[in-house]
Amino acid sequence: MGNTATDAAPGRRDRKKRQTRDALVAAALRLVDERGRDHVTVEEISEAADVSPRTFFNYFATKDDALLGGPLPDGPSIHDRLLAVPAGVPLLNALFEAMQPDIEQIQAERDVWLLRLRVIKSNPSLLPLLVARGECAEEETVAAVAARTGIAPDSLFPQLVATTAGAALRTSMMRWATDDNRDLLDLVREAFVILGSGLTEPAPTHEEVTR
Repeated sequence: MGNTATDAAPGRRDRKKRQTRDALVAAALRLVDERGRDHVTVEEISEAADVSPRTFFNYFATKDDALLGGPLPDGPSIHDRLLAVPAGVPLLNALFEAMQPDIEQIQAERDVWLLRLRVIKSNPSLLPLLVARGECAEEETVAAVAARTGIAPDSLFPQLVATTAGAALRTSMMRWATDDNRDLLDLVREAFVILGSGLTEPAPTHEEVTR
C-alpha cells in the first residue's frame, strides 16, 4: 500500500496552485475593471491576491495573461478528446462532445467570465491577444478534425469546421453573457444543431410586420 500522506500531497498542492491562480485572475480582473488596464500593475495585482510579484510570474508571463486566464489546467487536449469519441458519432456531435469539458468549466466560472468579457469590451488593447489565442485554439481543432477524418489539415474542410465551431462558441458566449436564463452548454448545443442543419432557415418565430 502507498503512503496515504504522500499520495494526498500532490492533490493538496494542485488545489493550492489553483486557488492562487484563481486569486490572481480575480484580482487582475477586479482592478482593471475598476481602473482600466493601463492603470494597474503586476505589483498591485499581486498585493491584492496576497502573493509576491515573483509568485505572479510563476503563473502568468504578463498582466494580460492573467486577465485572459492563462492556459487551461492540464488535461486531455481537444485532439485527444475528439479521437476518443467513437468513430460512428457524426463529426459535429463528436466535436461538441470533445468541447463539452471546456464549456462546462466556463459555465462553472460564470461570474469570472462575465467580468472578463466586460473587461475585454472596455479595454480593446486586449483584442489582439484574444484573437491570437483563438487562432491557436482553432489550429488545434483543425489538427484534431484532420486526424479524425483522415483529411489533410491544410485542406479547406477541417479549417472550415474549426472556424465555424469557434464562431459558434463565441456567439453562444456573447448570448450567454446577456441571458441569465440560458446555460452556456445549451446555447452551444443549439448552435451546433443549427450548423448541423446546414444553416437551413428556420420558421419565423414572430409575426411578420405588415407594411
